[in-house]
Amino acid sequence: MTLFTISVTIENKPGISDPEGETILNDLVLKGTYKTVSKIKTAKMLKFAIKEKDKTTAETKIRKICDDLRIYNPMVSKITINVI
Repeated sequence: MTLFTISVTIENKPGISDPEGETILNDLVLKGTYKTVSKIKTAKMLKFAIKEKDKTTAETKIRKICDDLRIYNPMVSKITINVI
């Protein structure tokens, strides 16, 4: 078995508001700095270490963990899984 490092990024789906990102952007605008920044989106990242026989199995197992534990709300969020 191989040890894989997997990052799971949880972010809002397109069209879902991101109050935290909007607050950060508004702060930049109010300060008058970084005027070229027009949008900021926030996300959470989880990192897993898992021993599996291959990348596909590792990714499938982590996706199942995220779904089973309801780590994200599939109605408003999406996950991106990156196996290293």
